[in-house]
Amino acid sequence: MSDLAYRIAGPSDQSALAGLDDSFTTDYVYEVAAGDIGFGLRLVPADPPLVKVFPDDGDAGAVATGPDEAGVHEIVAVDSDGSLRGHVAVAHERWNRSLVVRQITVDSAHRGRGIGGELMRRALAHGRAVGARTAWLEVTSVNVPAVRAYRRMGFRLCGLDTTLYTGTAAEGETALFMARPLD
Repeated sequence: MSDLAYRIAGPSDQSALAGLDDSFTTDYVYEVAAGDIGFGLRLVPADPPLVKVFPDDGDAGAVATGPDEAGVHEIVAVDSDGSLRGHVAVAHERWNRSLVVRQITVDSAHRGRGIGGELMRRALAHGRAVGARTAWLEVTSVNVPAVRAYRRMGFRLCGLDTTLYTGTAAEGETALFMARPLD
């Protein structure tokens, strides 16, 4: 694989970001049991394997026109031929000093090569630089590969929402919230 460069995303990256394949396939999903005073997760086989393709929500691939415009900071991974291989978009919430990971995508053909980890490392460094004390993200309960990757990056489950996806293409899935300290 050729060398990658990491840089701040710009307006010219918008169409390439929209073209990144963020779909995934998984042999397992998390089954969520939520009660009045707690919840539990159980890893269960997906038979047949689940193939998830995210619908275009009208905001996917949206790129800030510069660093921290509208509170969004985006970093892209670019191959030596100029092709985008991944990106991360984060926003700093000043009121609680948190860094919200709004989206992280590595093109499906380039996963498993450390691109996501490097993008996240750079995003977390940005969070520290702007004074964030914690990083937070949301992931669907069926995206077991992402949950595993986030755990390797130091994120831990901190909550869930069984209603977040109601009325969407992801109806029936549960939003899992994960966080990690930045100090």
